[in-house]
This record gives sequence, structure tokens and C-alpha cells, in this order.
Amino acid sequence: MSKQAGLPVLSQGTACCAPMVREPLGEEAAAELSRMFKALSDPIRLRLLSLIASHEGGEACVCDLIGPFDVSQPTISHHLKVLREAGLVGSERRGTWVYYWVLPEALAKLSALLQTPAAAAKATA
Repeated sequence: MSKQAGLPVLSQGTACCAPMVREPLGEEAAAELSRMFKALSDPIRLRLLSLIASHEGGEACVCDLIGPFDVSQPTISHHLKVLREAGLVGSERRGTWVYYWVLPEALAKLSALLQTPAAAAKATA
């Protein structure tokens, strides 16, 4: 599986789904997006996603993610599992360590959903 060196900048015309204000969500899309938002509603998981996304090279070893938190390693592993199952991060075991990276397409879905009507109009213009 290839890794992203960083998160790509989406072009103005790129949108994976219509903003909510223009078109109602279908049942399947709502279920998928709600899993992502639910995963991000926890402050530890939101910080983990930020740490992974901002880590040099666009990926972080789990060993780099434990230090900034006042919780145990199994708790961090649980939160990473939730992020992975929500489709926000990918992972790969390398020897004894697991490396994580943010999935840009997941962030693009969240971003496109939250676009304001003015931003959506600019993106399609």
C-alpha cells in the first residue's frame, strides 16, 4: 500500500459528495459519515488524527503517539482502532511497530459535506 507524503490540496472543482445544504444525504452516506464524525468527537482521537496528519512524512509510528497523552498504551491503541474502523486512518505493521497515516479521501468527504452554500458555489464555478 502506498503512503501519502502529505495531505493533497483539493482543487476547487473536486468534491466527493454534495454539501448537505444542496442535497439531502442518503441513508448509507449518513451512516458512513456519522461513524467518522463520532470517531472525531473524542478529544483524544481528534488530537491523534492531528498528530498523525502533521507528523513528518505524513505517517507516525504508534511509539510517537503515546507520549503526548496521559493515558495508557492500550487506551491509545483503542482510540487508533476506532479511527481506523471509521475509515479515517490507515495502518501497517512494520516489525514490532504499527505506523498510521491519514486517509485523504476520508477528510475530503467530511470537508465536502461541511461546505457552506457560498463555498459550494465557488467550487463548482
